[in-house]
Amino acid sequence: MSTTTQILSSIPIDAQTGAISVPIYQTATFVQEAPGVNKGYDYSRSGNPTRAALEQVLATLEGGVTGLAFASGLAAIDTVLKLLNSGDEILAVDDIYGGAYRLFTHVYEKFGITIRYVDTSDIELVRRSITSATRLVWLESPTNPTLKVSDIRAIAELARAHNAWLCVDNTFTSPVLQKPLELGADIVVHSATKYLGGHSDLIAGAVIAKDPELGARLKFLQNAGGNVLGPFDSWLVLRGLETLPLRVRQQSQSALAIAAYLNSHEAVAEVYYPGLASHPNHELAARQQKGFGGVISFRLKQDDQGLATAFLKTLQLFHLAESLGGVKSLCCLPCEMTHKSVPREKRLQTGVTDGFIRLSVGIEETEDLIADLDQAFEKLADAAFTTGIPEHLLATA
Repeated sequence: MSTTTQILSSIPIDAQTGAISVPIYQTATFVQEAPGVNKGYDYSRSGNPTRAALEQVLATLEGGVTGLAFASGLAAIDTVLKLLNSGDEILAVDDIYGGAYRLFTHVYEKFGITIRYVDTSDIELVRRSITSATRLVWLESPTNPTLKVSDIRAIAELARAHNAWLCVDNTFTSPVLQKPLELGADIVVHSATKYLGGHSDLIAGAVIAKDPELGARLKFLQNAGGNVLGPFDSWLVLRGLETLPLRVRQQSQSALAIAAYLNSHEAVAEVYYPGLASHPNHELAARQQKGFGGVISFRLKQDDQGLATAFLKTLQLFHLAESLGGVKSLCCLPCEMTHKSVPREKRLQTGVTDGFIRLSVGIEETEDLIADLDQAFEKLADAAFTTGIPEHLLATA
């Protein structure tokens, strides 16, 4: 069954009215027939029919048994981390989303949880780094923002051998392009704000578990912590899921063409996109994923923040903003935006330099997006336009 058919057939028709759109149960509480006797719901923090519909679709899409919807992607991550105890260790991907780094380092380390960062695209390095204390292996694949790809199946085997859980942040690919649970992962997380919602109009997160017992533990933590997604935002994610495969296919096709364009541009030093044959993890991505996604990163030849800022402010179809995965194309400067919470030294070690730019490709026409990039590069060559930037920074732009 295709992903589109799977999504549309998984979203239920309302049994009471026949409504083809899941109703929004905008209610805090539910009237009970007698104390403790209800129709399956008692309080919307513990369960809501709209959210329940979304959670079931999420579980189905990722091939899990338990799906949970949260108020944000970070709320989803936070709930997974609450599975751990003081003295446990997390082995995490080094090129990690800045918000996750902040949560790991500045919140959970003080509770006695050790976090070690490693380049998880190097399986031998992971093999040497995992220890008996490792309770959770944390992957992003592809990573944010340098788009490194890790061998999920191989790392899942290592985690299992060490009695550790493997959690994969699948935000960048979505279940349309990659299903980590089928590759051996125990938990999948999403910032549903991104591709799942798809329209940049909500904040949401998701956790999907493969094992029923683990799913029950996460469900308990969701209810205990209360970081649940409200009914209206749950409905918005459901609506977004209906067009997810169509959007992701268009975004991936455009991203591949744009990455090829950037790869040949004289002002660009390096392009980070798994769909390019030059990407060090291209073959793995081609095996592990059904496509390469809609996010591209690149580094300007003149690796300067001022030059990168001028370039981004010149773009017209790529809007300068946080986030990704929406129908409108976005651009950002990670060193000052998404990854500002990561210390500069660590950021530079993973390749996120001052002239490093991330693009989220939307569903605009491919040729229009390339033309937008082209005009921005042309304007960078005009010293009058880039007043305040030293001439030597413009020499090869």
